Amino acid sequence: MSKREAVLQKILYVEDEEDIRAVAELALESVGGFTLKSCASGQQALREGPDFSPDLILLDVMMPGMDGPSTFEALMSIPALADTPVIFMTAKVQSDEVAYYKKLGAVDVIPKPFDPMGLADQIRGIWANIGD
Repeated sequence: MSKREAVLQKILYVEDEEDIRAVAELALESVGGFTLKSCASGQQALREGPDFSPDLILLDVMMPGMDGPSTFEALMSIPALADTPVIFMTAKVQSDEVAYYKKLGAVDVIPKPFDPMGLADQIRGIWANIGD
């Protein structure tokens, strides 16, 4: 079964800002009905992500220590996560920045600030178009 045919259920979410993480958790778990594993850093995602076996990775770009692109590359080097689609979430959405994230291999970019009530549907829309 390809990723696109699979139902999106489990999301690994990596965000260092506690307030943003709390809003997104509410949006994705309570409103969206997803199973979420939240990590406050790239290092935590590397430790906990493989055992969680996410369907999708939602990744902040600007984080202390390991930033989003570094975390992305490290996650993709883990066999259990290598084929997992990644969406970046960032306020840095100039066209050249978005092109860079997609060149890295991200399937899409969600701009911050995001709409909490629409976030789950936005992610489902991206999920439905993966591989098209």
